[in-house]
Amino acid sequence: MTGPADQPRRDEPASAPPAADPWKSFRGVMAGTLILEAIVVLLALPVVGAVGGGLTAGSRWYLIGFAVLLFLMAGIQGKPWAFWANLAVQLVLIAGWLIYPAVGFMGLLFAGVWLLIGYLRHEVLRRQRLGLLPSQQRPQ
Repeated sequence: MTGPADQPRRDEPASAPPAADPWKSFRGVMAGTLILEAIVVLLALPVVGAVGGGLTAGSRWYLIGFAVLLFLMAGIQGKPWAFWANLAVQLVLIAGWLIYPAVGFMGLLFAGVWLLIGYLRHEVLRRQRLGLLPSQQRPQ
């Protein structure tokens, strides 16, 4: 049975909610980007088969293996080196130019996306160091 002793008193200050972790959402953005990139790479299979020189065993395994790698990398985004690994893996996709130029173009496009994510990462770090993030502001 609950009584008045179990209820918080009205004159006691309410406990503040825990501060939001900006890196939690940032890891989600990076994982989501990797999953979208993996889907785009898998969608390149019919394009390479129809327009390119045709799907060979090597090109098929390259594209499927790369998509699997991207899916697996989505699970390690909590590691401190994950962003740099994400950026480095774009070089592997750019090397896909040898299979079909559109695959290399996808690599260049996603390298640009990862450079933009890198800029956003730098900006969050800068604002966190200066105490300018909304979760670091005191309520008025």
